[in-house]
Formats: sequence, structure tokens, C-alpha cells
Amino acid sequence: MNRPMLELESISFSYTEDKIPHPVLVLDKLSLSIEPGEFVSIVGPSGSGKSTLFRLITGLEQPGEGRIHFEGKTAADRLGLVGYMPQQDLLMPWRTVLENAVLPLQLQGYKTERAAEKVRGLLKEFGLEGYEDRYPHNLSGGMRQRVSFLRAVISGCNLLVLDEPFSALDAITRLSMQEWLLEQWTRNGKTILFITHDVEEALFLSDRILMFSQMPIASVKEIMVPLPRPRKFDDLTDADIQTIKTELISELRKSASFR
Repeated sequence: MNRPMLELESISFSYTEDKIPHPVLVLDKLSLSIEPGEFVSIVGPSGSGKSTLFRLITGLEQPGEGRIHFEGKTAADRLGLVGYMPQQDLLMPWRTVLENAVLPLQLQGYKTERAAEKVRGLLKEFGLEGYEDRYPHNLSGGMRQRVSFLRAVISGCNLLVLDEPFSALDAITRLSMQEWLLEQWTRNGKTILFITHDVEEALFLSDRILMFSQMPIASVKEIMVPLPRPRKFDDLTDADIQTIKTELISELRKSASFR
């Protein structure tokens, strides 16, 4: 019997600010699970706790209550267990594409030559062949995100958490990167949790969508995406998908109006 790749069990989290007299409750005994190989998106208005969840899963924050499990095992220290890709690519400007990509392997103790050899074998697959000696400032936004995604994948983690990775890209580049991401997901078999505020992006990419609404988040609405794979962007014109899109946007607007 397969265990969930990720399971949140009654997670609560609060934060404090100097100008607020009491802690702000963001997550209130939230439970959810992600199955192996799934592509799941989380959508919600700004400030609804999506990025807080990202930080909890990756180990950058710790829950006040509850437990987080990976493949059935409780993980108190999660740093390094999850491949993650934040909104900003966080590439080191003084490192080349190759030098940026090998960083997770170096942190795992790989010698530089062995790490570089492993990365070189993946450059073509990620559309980076011929760019290995370029620095980040000489790359387009889409290319930078490819390097960031390669770095997440090469960490060896089976779960990848992507926090609005394409939000800073122009519309055409963003669509290209979405299509490319689906190709990579199909090829490498990872489990992806994708955080976004873009309903159309979530519908195009996901098996399931989990919708965050008002804080504190105690439960999430789950939407199954009734699209076969492989997908084309034109599939979003399907009448059922348009109905789901309208309903999601309506729900999100209601949530935003309470802020």
C-alpha cells in the first residue's frame, strides 16, 4: 500500500508582528495529503497562507502544533528533504549556470568534478546545453527558472515544492515554461506541489487544485481537474474547464473581499 508522499496532520501556525498585540493564526489544525506522482496546485488570494505552507513543508518554519510526514515518516527536520523553487530563482550571480546547478550536490558532499559530470548529463534535457558557462545576468527569465528547477530536481528529492515560480515572467514565456514543466514532470516522475494565485495556470498544470480562502485556514476546497494528459493550452477552452475556472475565480474574489 502506497503511503502519501506528503501528509500534514492537524497543522497550526501563528506569527507575531510588533504592531499587532496578539499572534495571527494562519493555519488552524489543517490536514491534507499529496499522493506520489501527483501534480497538485494550491491557489488562493495574496496573504491567504500559501507561502506560509511552503515554508513549513520545506522546513524553513516549524508548526506550532501538528506533524508533517514524508512517505509515512514524521519529519521534524525537513531541510534538505524537499526540493524547492521559490518565487525568485536565487541564483548566485558570481556562479555560472553549471556552478549554480551543482550546488545541491556539493552540499550533499559530492566532489566538484563528480557533481559537474552529473549536471552536464542533464543540461540538454533542461534546455541549458551550451549555456553552462554563462552567468545569471546573461540569461533570460525563463532560462534562469530552468536552472532553478534543475537545481531543485538534482537535489534527489521526490517531492518538489514550487512557490509561484513563473509569476515574474511575461505571458508568452510563462506559457512556454508551463508546457516545459509538464514535460519535465512527465519525464522525471516527481511529485509536485505548485503554489500559485493564477487559476488558469493551476487548471492547466494540475491533477488536483486545493483552494485557500480566509485565514485561518482550517480546511481546503478540493477540485479535480477533468483533463486528460498530455495537455495543450487549448484544452482550457473546454466548457467544463471554463465552468470550473469561473467558479474558482468567484470563490477567490469572495475570499479577497473579506481582507
